[in-house]
Amino acid sequence: MAQTSIHREQQHESDQELVARAIENKEAFAAIVRRYEGPLLRYIFRLGCKDLSAAEDLLQEIFIKTFVHLNDYDISLQFSSWIYRIAHNEIVSYFRKEKSRPSVLVQGDSNFLFENITDDAGLTELEGQRHSAFEIQAVVDRLETKYREVIVLKFFEEKSYEEISDILQIPQGTVATLINRAKKKIKYTLEKSKQ
Repeated sequence: MAQTSIHREQQHESDQELVARAIENKEAFAAIVRRYEGPLLRYIFRLGCKDLSAAEDLLQEIFIKTFVHLNDYDISLQFSSWIYRIAHNEIVSYFRKEKSRPSVLVQGDSNFLFENITDDAGLTELEGQRHSAFEIQAVVDRLETKYREVIVLKFFEEKSYEEISDILQIPQGTVATLINRAKKKIKYTLEKSKQ
């Protein structure tokens, strides 16, 4: 019973409060793990790791790195951006070691995510034809890494331009440019496929 009330209290704490507690008491780091394990595991899958065992290993590495470097966390940044940056670097490193090309989207992703991309890119109706989630998935999978990363962060992780800038460590203007170019590439490829 006491454990449940502690968990409920931790749900209402800000990330900064959780970090401060975890720095003082290393056992409190478990609350950070509970808060971020689901979102980070989805992010790992969305960036293309399809093997559950490898994804869980990556997640463990991300939390180890986070724990080791917790004192280095800059409180002027959002904690979620900071931990996503660690995750991003670990995932990129994993794919580099594996020398494999990731596939961004997985079957479990709901159609609203595809609709989100298509609405934002002006793809809802191209010459009266709707594009299936499968078609959009195939196009996004073929994008260059720099475009896939921003599409995943913007439309699947629902990160702001500022957060994407913090995670990828690139200027916000570059984030906007990459997103616009990615949407144009998606639109061009889908239009071409209907000809």
